[in-house]
Amino acid sequence: MDSSDTSTAGEANPWFVTTHWSVVLSAKELDPERSSQALETLCRTYWYPLYAYARRVGQSPADAEDLTQGFFARLLEKDYLKAVAREKGRFRSFLLTALKRFLANEWDRQQAVKRGGRAVIVPIDAEVAETRFASDAAHQVPPDVLFDRQWATTLLERTMSALREEYVASGRARLFEHLQNCLARDESALSYAEIAAQLKLTEAAIKMAVQRLRNRYRELLRREIAETVSTAAEVEEELRHLFAAFGG
Repeated sequence: MDSSDTSTAGEANPWFVTTHWSVVLSAKELDPERSSQALETLCRTYWYPLYAYARRVGQSPADAEDLTQGFFARLLEKDYLKAVAREKGRFRSFLLTALKRFLANEWDRQQAVKRGGRAVIVPIDAEVAETRFASDAAHQVPPDVLFDRQWATTLLERTMSALREEYVASGRARLFEHLQNCLARDESALSYAEIAAQLKLTEAAIKMAVQRLRNRYRELLRREIAETVSTAAEVEEELRHLFAAFGG
């Protein structure tokens, strides 16, 4: 998809009006239950950037896990959304600001809660989280930068997963496995000629297939970002901001 296709108003994108964050914002007063469900979906998707932030500011693995669960419980139970206006935009910014407020004002008090008594809001695999954080920690970037990088990484992982599912569902799993390394022009990727020989297709057909794969990837990535912003105009801004974090 050409980037100009996503610069139009939200109404021009029929899928945009039903994205999770738009549902949260529009339904927070008229339909609290629907808003809460959409918010919980977002929380389950983006728990790791918050966990990584908590670890980077000095929390132990156990405390970071408790903090993340406690924060989401607080977010869902106390209706933080009453203070959120549509024009304030991105779920990423809202979530990090709310977490910082939680850390500053409430975490000390929350420590009095007996460990293990907290409701599980998001499924957190402690071993996976710590393995991932150990890799992140090697870069020693500031907590806010780490948060943005892990947010962007989550977007990329979800986009790739969605793309793979589409190809598998349409009977093109083998094609996807051969082409996926071509998305980022990976140096380890086979040449188009080599892929063509393995799949018994022409090199021209492979070039076309790669172009279609990249176009679909870009479209799915923008749709994934749209789940977390308020307007279509913010999609490209969010995309630029997140990937700038990798150069920070």
